[in-house]
Amino acid sequence: MADLNKWTPSDVLEPIRRFLDGDLTLSSIRVEQFMDGNTLVVRAEVPGIDPEKDVDVSVADGMLHIKAQREEKSEQKSKTGYRSEFRYGSFTRSVSLPPGAREEDVTASYKDGVLEVRAPAPEQAPPATGTRKIQIDHG
Repeated sequence: MADLNKWTPSDVLEPIRRFLDGDLTLSSIRVEQFMDGNTLVVRAEVPGIDPEKDVDVSVADGMLHIKAQREEKSEQKSKTGYRSEFRYGSFTRSVSLPPGAREEDVTASYKDGVLEVRAPAPEQAPPATGTRKIQIDHG
């Protein structure tokens, strides 16, 4: 019978490899935020999750809130033993909505491991042109 308490070099190096690859927790996921015209776009790389169960996108008080969590289990069975590993991680990000953005216009989609949230804002009125003299009242 194999000694399951005996570690091999690959057992020690695997967690280090995952850490360097940014694969230990969701807190190390990549997030980008940019404006596409008048729309705030927030993208987060969250592969391997179920967006219906593992992601919560909400809007409150002019802020966009994204929460995601992942629970992953892997098993390896071989003639020399059995190895089971669990990985858990969570991620939270809050971003200010653009001025004038309406909560009901915010949309979210998930495709190919990328969560994308879009928050459109109304076009701002063009700046006033010309000069207008203001009358000063004398009291």
